[in-house]
Amino acid sequence: MTNPLLDTWTTPFGLPPFDAITDDDWSPAVDTALEEATTRILAIAESQDAPTFENTILALESADRRLSDVLGAFYSVAGADSNPKREALQREFAPKLSAYSSAITSNKQLFQRIETLWTDRESLDLTPEQQRVLYLTHRSFVRSGAELTGFAEDRLTEIKSRLASLGTEFTQNLLADEREWEMPLSEADMEGLPSFVVSAARAAGEERGAGGPVVTLSRSLIVPFLQFSPRRDLRHKAYEAWTARGANGGDTDNRAIAAEILDLRAQRADLLGYDSFADYKLETEMAGNPQAVRDLLMQVWEPAKAAAEADATRLTAMLHADGHAGPLEPWDWRYYSEKRRKEEHDLDENEVKPYFQLGRMIEAAFDCANKLFGLQFAPADGPLYHPDVRMWDVTRNGEHVALFVGDYFARGSKRSGAWCGAMRSQRRTDGDVRAIVTNVCNFAKPPKGEPCLLSYDDARTLFHEFGHALHQMLSDVTYESISGTSVARDFVELPSQLYEHWLEVPQVLKDYATHAETGEPMPEALLDKVLGAATYDMGFQTVEYVASALVDLSFHDEEPPADPMQRQAEVLEEIGMPHAIRMRHATPHFAHVFSGDGYSSGYYSYMWSEVMDADAFAAFEEKGDPFDAELARSLEANILSRGGSEEAADLYTRFRGRMPGVEALLKGRGLADAA
Repeated sequence: MTNPLLDTWTTPFGLPPFDAITDDDWSPAVDTALEEATTRILAIAESQDAPTFENTILALESADRRLSDVLGAFYSVAGADSNPKREALQREFAPKLSAYSSAITSNKQLFQRIETLWTDRESLDLTPEQQRVLYLTHRSFVRSGAELTGFAEDRLTEIKSRLASLGTEFTQNLLADEREWEMPLSEADMEGLPSFVVSAARAAGEERGAGGPVVTLSRSLIVPFLQFSPRRDLRHKAYEAWTARGANGGDTDNRAIAAEILDLRAQRADLLGYDSFADYKLETEMAGNPQAVRDLLMQVWEPAKAAAEADATRLTAMLHADGHAGPLEPWDWRYYSEKRRKEEHDLDENEVKPYFQLGRMIEAAFDCANKLFGLQFAPADGPLYHPDVRMWDVTRNGEHVALFVGDYFARGSKRSGAWCGAMRSQRRTDGDVRAIVTNVCNFAKPPKGEPCLLSYDDARTLFHEFGHALHQMLSDVTYESISGTSVARDFVELPSQLYEHWLEVPQVLKDYATHAETGEPMPEALLDKVLGAATYDMGFQTVEYVASALVDLSFHDEEPPADPMQRQAEVLEEIGMPHAIRMRHATPHFAHVFSGDGYSSGYYSYMWSEVMDADAFAAFEEKGDPFDAELARSLEANILSRGGSEEAADLYTRFRGRMPGVEALLKGRGLADAA
C-alpha cells in the first residue's frame, strides 16, 4: 500500500490528504523525506560547479520541499489534535530533525560554497531579495556553528539535539497536566455563575465524559470561572491547579527540564562566542541587546505597578466588605475586579457576552480585511484533520490569494493557547505558490445547538491571530525563507497586535456585535461602556506580562540558575511584584520560552511590537478613517507583503516615516497618567 503523504497531493488547494493519512504513515514519510533532502543537500555541497546563487542558495531552499510539506501537516495535527501515538512521534522526530539540521550547518563543503558567495556578493549582480536571502543564509550558518571545529562542533551538535528533545518533552508534560485535571461542579457549586459559564462547564464535562459539569484548565473556561464564582474555596483550588501546570511532581514535572534547557542554552552561546544566551538571541532582533529590552520593560513596569497597586487597595476593601479578613490573593483578583468593573462602568459580562458570537466575530475579521485589503472569503471544502475545523478560500479580484483554516474550539487533544501556523508558505521559486494558513484557538465549545459566545478578550485573541494570518496570506516575495512571518521575533507581533485595534472600531462592533438570541446590534449605551472599559484593569494585565518578560530575560542574561524557581522568586522580589498578582506564565508552564527557542529571551517582543502597533494605528486615527485606503495600501506594501525581505526597522520607517517611542503604548494602555 502506498503512503498518501509520499504520493502527489491531488487534494483541493494542495492540502495534505488528511482523510487518507493514518498515524502509521507519518514516520516512514518523514524518514523518506529526510533521506531525500539529505541526498539533495549532499549533491549541492559536493558539486564540482562553481557556486552560484541558483545552484547553492536557491537549491538549498528547495532541497527539503517534501520534508517541509510532510512536517507542516504533521505539526498542524500534533499541536491541535494530539494522541499518544502522535506524541511518541514528536519525541521520535525531534532528535532526527536536529541531527539533520546540524548535518547541514556543519557541512564544511557546503559552508565554503556559501562563504564564497558571501565574499563575492558585490560582483554577483543579485536582486535585493537575493542579497537578503544570501545574507540571512550566511548568518544562519555562522550562528548555527558552521565555523566551529573539533570538540566545540561536536558539543554544539549534542546540545541542539538535547534541546530539541527537551522542548518536546516540556510541551507534552504541559499538555498532559492540562488534559488530566478537572474539577467537578455540583449544582450548588454553580450558583452565582452566569449562564454562559454554566453552559461551558456542562459542555466540557460532556466532551470529557465526566458525567456532569467540570472546570478544566482551558483558559476560556477557567478565567470566567475565576471572574464569577463567589466560592472562594473553589476559586483557590482552580487557580492553584492552573498555575501549578508543569510543577506537580512525577513524570510531567517541568522544573528540572527548564533548568537543563537554561544550562544548555548558556553553553550554546558560550561555544559561539557570546557573553550570554540573551546576547546571542537578541543580536538578530530589533532590540539588539538585553539592555535595550530591559530599558523598555522598566519604562512600562513602574507605571503599571503603580496602577496595579492602586487597584489592589480598592479590591482589598471589597474583599474585607465580604467578610474575608485575609489579604487579597491571586485567586481573588479577577472576581473582585469583575465586580468593580460592573460597579464603575456598569458593565456586566453576562450582558455583554451574548453580543460576541464566534461566527459573527469571524465575519468581522473578514470584513475588516475586505475593507482594508480587498480580500474576500468563501467557505471551501477539502480534507481536514478534525470535524471542528473550518476552511475558507481567500481571493482578491477573483484570484486565489491563500487558503485560511480555522480551528477554534478547545479539546483535550489540543495544547493550550492560540497560535497561527502555515502548512505551506508563500513563494514564487517554483510557480506562484500560495500559503495555507491556520489559526488555532481554545474557545469553550458550547453544547450542541447553542452559539459559541466569546468574551471581549477572546474576540481580541481571534483578531490577533487573524493579524498573523494576514501577514502570511498577503506575503508577496520570491523566496520562502523570507516570506510571511519570517521576520525578527520582536517585529512578528506587529501585524497581529495592530489588527486587534480594528475590533475597537465602533462601526465594526455596531455591525457585528449582534445578540445571539435577538439578532439586535449592541445598544449604543452598552457599546460605549465596552469601549470605555477597554483599558480597565490594565495595571494587572501589564504587571503579569512584564514580570514574565523580565524573568525570561534574567534567565538568559545571567549565569543559568541551578534552581530556576528560586531565581524566578528572586527576580519578582527585586522588582516588587504585588502580592495578589503572579506571572502570566510561571516557569514550569512557560511554553513560549521552554517549548522551543522561539520566544526564549524574546517574550518581551509583544511589548516591543506594541510600541509600534499603537503608533501605527495612530496613523489611521490621524487620517480620521480606520479604513483609509491609502494607508492600508502602504501597510500592505511596506509591511504585510514584504516578510523578512528587509530589516524590520526599515520596513516600519517606510510605512510611518519614523520609529516610535513608548508614549503611544502607555497612552493606549491607559497608563500615561501613572508614568
